[in-house]
Amino acid sequence: MADVSAPSDVEEWDDQPASAADVQDDDGAEPEPKLYYPHVGQFVTAFLSPAYRRTFDGRSRTWCPSWWKHAEAISRLEALWRAWEYLRREPALGMSTWWRDHADPHMAVLLSAEGPFRHCDAEKGHTERLQPLPLEAFPADLFTDQ
Repeated sequence: MADVSAPSDVEEWDDQPASAADVQDDDGAEPEPKLYYPHVGQFVTAFLSPAYRRTFDGRSRTWCPSWWKHAEAISRLEALWRAWEYLRREPALGMSTWWRDHADPHMAVLLSAEGPFRHCDAEKGHTERLQPLPLEAFPADLFTDQ
C-alpha cells in the first residue's frame, strides 16, 4: 500500500505555491491549486479515518470498512474531500466551515443506523443488503438534454 500518512500539522495543508511559475500559467491566469490528496481514497485513509474517530455499536452508529462499495458513500466522501481541498486554503475559517457545514452533516448521514452502511459492521465488514430506490420509468419526453 502507498504511503498515506497524515500531514504533521495544519500549516502543511494551507501552504501557498512555492514559485511564481506555480502562481500563473503561460497566459497569465492562475492555475488550479494542486490537490493535497490525489484522490478520495487517500483522503479517507490518511485524513478522515484518523481525524474522525468514533465508537460503532451497529445500532446508533455504523461504518463499513469497504466504504467504496457504497455509491452514496463514494459520492458523499468525494464531496467532503473536494470541499476540504478548497477550504483548507482559507486560513481564518476554512477548517471550521468544513467541519460544521460539510463533515458533520455528511458523516452523520453516513454513520447513521439508517444510512448506507446500515447492514454493514465496522468489525465484520460489508454486506450487500440495501437495494436501490424502487423506480418506474419516466416518460421519454419529460426531460430535455442539457
